[in-house]
Amino acid sequence: MAGTRDLGEAGRVAEARLAEAVGLAASIGLVIVHQAILPLRMRRPATLMGEGQVAAQGAAMAEHEVAVAVVDAALSPVQQRNLERAWGCKVIDRTGLILDIFGERARTAEGTLQVELAHLEYQRSRLVRSWTHLERQRGGFGFLGGPGETQIEADRRLIGERIVKLRRELEQVRRTRGLHRAARRRVPFPVVALVGYTNAGKSTLFNALTGAEVTARDQLFATLDPTMRGLRLPSGRRTILSDTVGFISDLPTELVAAFRATLEEVAEADVILHVRDAAHPDSTAQRNDVIAVLEGMAAEGTLDRDWPERTIEVLNKADLLGGVSSVPVRSGQVVVSAITGEGLKALQAAIDARISTGMELACYDLAPTDGARIAWLHEHGEVIERQDEAEAVHVKVRLLPADRARFERLE
Repeated sequence: MAGTRDLGEAGRVAEARLAEAVGLAASIGLVIVHQAILPLRMRRPATLMGEGQVAAQGAAMAEHEVAVAVVDAALSPVQQRNLERAWGCKVIDRTGLILDIFGERARTAEGTLQVELAHLEYQRSRLVRSWTHLERQRGGFGFLGGPGETQIEADRRLIGERIVKLRRELEQVRRTRGLHRAARRRVPFPVVALVGYTNAGKSTLFNALTGAEVTARDQLFATLDPTMRGLRLPSGRRTILSDTVGFISDLPTELVAAFRATLEEVAEADVILHVRDAAHPDSTAQRNDVIAVLEGMAAEGTLDRDWPERTIEVLNKADLLGGVSSVPVRSGQVVVSAITGEGLKALQAAIDARISTGMELACYDLAPTDGARIAWLHEHGEVIERQDEAEAVHVKVRLLPADRARFERLE
């Protein structure tokens, strides 16, 4: 395998971006035998990079007997075909690589559908570079003869029909997920969603907070399907914690559309935990990538514009920087190490405080025999004051607006 990186993106450390590309390739089992950073003065329509660079990389690939070359940039079908001819091996671009990773990792029905849809949309745009069998023509009907339908037209038609079917199935999955969210609203607990750049440690943090056993590896895109678990905060409040797919720079447009449903939990969240790898050299640029996606969701109306007010930045992997006390912190940030557990109590307290800011103060006089509703207030709210008298129990409690409305409907 060989990797190249287009250095046209500002604000990125070239070596870190190459390491990310190598990590992506290694995550699907490719053995890295050659890697290179190639500065691009201009993008060549035929091969992306210059002739000298193409020749030099071709020589290196021949020497190392490379079978698959990964170009960490978006290649047009023509560029991909020309590089394969020049290098004598299979060439895939960043989009193809990420699609392969997603195809290998997706487990749920929704994730599998989304991956297949993204693959087909990617392949449909590349039928023009397929093998020679696509140039054959199917025969006409009976005595009419004629050229009939070319194989490439038939393949494009079949792909189009499958895409339409997949989109219908995905809409059904989204409606089902919507029903699940509606059910959670009827027995409402605040939702806390984890977001962040891929490999920032979201799943490790998820496991550390909930005691779950979600797949957590030092690997890019280890999590592709939304996962939820219950979490009880120090105040006693119960919440739902949701782990989501990792963000990445230059996410292929096919995946931005196909994986929209995996971010719906973020749109529903009462608190968003933006998990960052504080030890990564590109941590700031990765933060900007995540924020850009969230801002895009807000612009298209799938995420409320007040999302920054609901967000806590979690600076993870403090153990790689000497511990929590060694990491500079600003307002709205919490430093943790999901591996060692340092800082997790402070994070839980911050989640508690952020949820409380959206709560309303209410006072109720309940019958002493109404144990079920008194218990409900303790379960779903933050009881500030309680006075038990012979004829009534006076309760002062902080509740989320949805919880308050539900409780008052029960009266």
